Amino acid sequence: MKRFVRAGSVTFAAFAACVACAAPPGAAETTQPGFVPPAPGTYKLEHIMRAPDGEVLDSDGSVHRLAEFSTGKITLFSFIYTYCTDARGCPLAYQTLRALKKRVAQDPALHGKVRFVSMSFDPQFDTPQAMRSYGGMDVRDTGGVRWHFLTTASSRQLVPLLDGFGQDVSVATPQTLDQRVPTLSHMLKVYLLDAGGSVREIYSTSFLHQQVLENDIRTLLLERAARQK
Repeated sequence: MKRFVRAGSVTFAAFAACVACAAPPGAAETTQPGFVPPAPGTYKLEHIMRAPDGEVLDSDGSVHRLAEFSTGKITLFSFIYTYCTDARGCPLAYQTLRALKKRVAQDPALHGKVRFVSMSFDPQFDTPQAMRSYGGMDVRDTGGVRWHFLTTASSRQLVPLLDGFGQDVSVATPQTLDQRVPTLSHMLKVYLLDAGGSVREIYSTSFLHQQVLENDIRTLLLERAARQK
């Protein structure tokens, strides 16, 4: 039984427009009960696009190029904002990726080969300090599976990265310094990047499932192993 179709490697789901980074309450659940995703290596993940590069700030305030966080390892990359409260939006992505991170840490075949990166939509509020606070123990876990929480110094530096990933976002209502409510509107996407910095899959809210992500990671590792023979 199929749950999704890969076309040009992008997972096409029957997902609705997202407001405040999630489907509306009561949206139909598209997951098929009992579905088992294809085994790693039995399918191919196409090259969708090259991940963009630009200047970013790590959660300690240091300046880097995004390429430092998108190459060298398989990367799960997502855009978030720290004050999102929609249960089917950014918090869902964080919960799913955190469970996957634990799985990666427990498997010697995956450990050291995978990183996680979350970047803020909102550099005005999501300063490096705010991102560090949001990341909590995942930021401080420098000896395990790395999870970087990035932001930019300004919207001017952020926009080319959003455009490069094809990630749309809009402000639903004006923000002020004393207003911290979910006012950003976007469709949640999580990107799977290979070690060369190429986007190989894009997951929507409906198909952001730990086993699917894990199998895709293993597929990329098998692909790399085959090239090295």
